[in-house]
Amino acid sequence: MPGRPAARSKKGAETRLRIILAAADLFHRQGVHATSPDEVIAASKTGKGQFYHYFKSKEGLVHEVLQHHLQAMTAGSAGLSYEIDSWQDLERWFAAHLELQQRFGMTRGCPFGTIGNEVTENDELIRQDLNRIFEHMHHRLEVFFIKEQAQGRLDPDASAAGLAHFCIAAVQGAMLMGKLARHSRPVETTIREALAHLEQWRRRQAPPTATAGRGRRAPGP
Repeated sequence: MPGRPAARSKKGAETRLRIILAAADLFHRQGVHATSPDEVIAASKTGKGQFYHYFKSKEGLVHEVLQHHLQAMTAGSAGLSYEIDSWQDLERWFAAHLELQQRFGMTRGCPFGTIGNEVTENDELIRQDLNRIFEHMHHRLEVFFIKEQAQGRLDPDASAAGLAHFCIAAVQGAMLMGKLARHSRPVETTIREALAHLEQWRRRQAPPTATAGRGRRAPGP
């Protein structure tokens, strides 16, 4: 019957996405190694046949989860915005990581950091996937710093690439400490100190000098 293959294709895509989203949440909550295919199947309300139809192995599923994250970041539909065009955007980017943790009662860290902490020398595909995600993050931050430097709002001696690495490392470390402490204070402190460090490289533009009326006596009685 006309239309049935398209309907099946749409339903299949929805099932596949449901499995990916369920796995992403479980990986974020408890890590990859602690998550079994059976848990993903139960969380996604699918069957073993469906699961193994779309994902031949657990490593393949992790790969697809990370690809989904990367595509969302590239498309601008990720939970955290990576569109950084101003210092206010940068401050919001830092704050968004804390807000993410607070949403889960400080029981989770960064979803990428959680997976990354488990990577071994045998997890080459996962390592490459994570590296691409962090490279994307780094690129967005570096481009912002380069633009600020070109506009004279960042010290010419500052390393745009180095500051981008610093931002990512600061956030990752802060979220780990916040998760271990089960408290937002380490994250808040680290973000505050990170922004203070970045402020040292920032060059504020002096306001334009007023020339109108210069040398004229102010009106008075």
